[in-house]
Amino acid sequence: MEPWAGHEVPRLPGRGGPLALYDSARQGLHPSDPADVARMYVCGITPYDATHLGHAATMITFDLVQRVWRDAGRTVRYVQNVTDIDDPLLERAARDGEDWKVLAMRETALFREDMEALRIIPPANYVGAVESIPDIAEKVQLLLKDGAAYRLDDGTGDVYFDISASPRFGYESNLSRAEMLEIFPERGGDPDRDGKRDPLDPLLWRGAREGEPSWPGGELGAGRPGWHIECAVIALDLLGDRIDVQGGGNDLLFPHHEASAAHAERLTGEAPFAQHYVHAGMIGLDGEKMSKSRGNLVFVSRLRADQVDPMAVRLALLSGHYRSDRTWTDELLTAAQERLARWRQAAAAPAGPSGAELLAGVRARLADDLDSPGALQLADAWAEQALAGAGDDPSAPALFADTVDALLGVRL
Repeated sequence: MEPWAGHEVPRLPGRGGPLALYDSARQGLHPSDPADVARMYVCGITPYDATHLGHAATMITFDLVQRVWRDAGRTVRYVQNVTDIDDPLLERAARDGEDWKVLAMRETALFREDMEALRIIPPANYVGAVESIPDIAEKVQLLLKDGAAYRLDDGTGDVYFDISASPRFGYESNLSRAEMLEIFPERGGDPDRDGKRDPLDPLLWRGAREGEPSWPGGELGAGRPGWHIECAVIALDLLGDRIDVQGGGNDLLFPHHEASAAHAERLTGEAPFAQHYVHAGMIGLDGEKMSKSRGNLVFVSRLRADQVDPMAVRLALLSGHYRSDRTWTDELLTAAQERLARWRQAAAAPAGPSGAELLAGVRARLADDLDSPGALQLADAWAEQALAGAGDDPSAPALFADTVDALLGVRL
């Protein structure tokens, strides 16, 4: 599967410093210390609806990670998946009387357009679940042979992961068993399924059902993969046994990231799977999390169709810290549009205060757990001074524009 088109990122003078990120597993801020090649896996969309602002906020978060690493001289190997076969996709296609493959292809194409408009640096590998099924089936067979997975004896062909094979299960989310049992059914789990060894055991392989798409699974029989093993296998195949960042929205912390890390660690014997488990906050509307199930969505494509500048959308989402749950409002967008206009005016000024000081400040703010609100405040202060005629550096406006483009992804 092809990613979206990239764009040229300005080269900045000097080099940024190391990036400290909040790790959900250790529940604290820790330096990311990748080798020359930084490896990041971010969970992508299930393409049964258009890109909403929650998706956009998550993708902008990990775009910042990539930009800070690149500015520090790292080569970044970034992989993102597309869950182009799953129950929600099939349910939406059935509801609308549409071919599920057509639905997935259309919404994936729209997602690409939205990401390009928002100036998200594309992943090196953009991988669909369907194209990964042979590798996933092979890894599920290995887990069965290893005793870490089991078949149900009800004739369905369904295979589950035995969480007792992962003694550290729960280390990433830091949830109690009671909390896990409460959340699990809300996020795709089936704790009441008869025949499971443990209610929290996640599905690895769903045996073929009449009226549902399925693929050859070798010794597993025909079927399709579970959600969590999909991400584990794609990441292992393309990034190796251990990665620097596993990322997504905070609604993926459990069970998705917990389970996918458990699968990866059992397959490789290496732990932890990721140096940092990084989770972006949710975007709300009218007091509730923006989600497809609630139907309270603001779509990036709709804003674009209404002639809203994607850079204003990006600035609006950057105005809150990535880990915080926050609310989208018309006032937030208006403030972002006004900010964008001021910055563009400042970038066109004949001179301004020190661009080098601004660059150093923005680098420092982003290196501290992606403090985008702090970075925006520094850029605001520089712009106000430039518009007031302060400073006499004729090269500063161009460096200002390059700084916010390269590090914040905002093209002026």
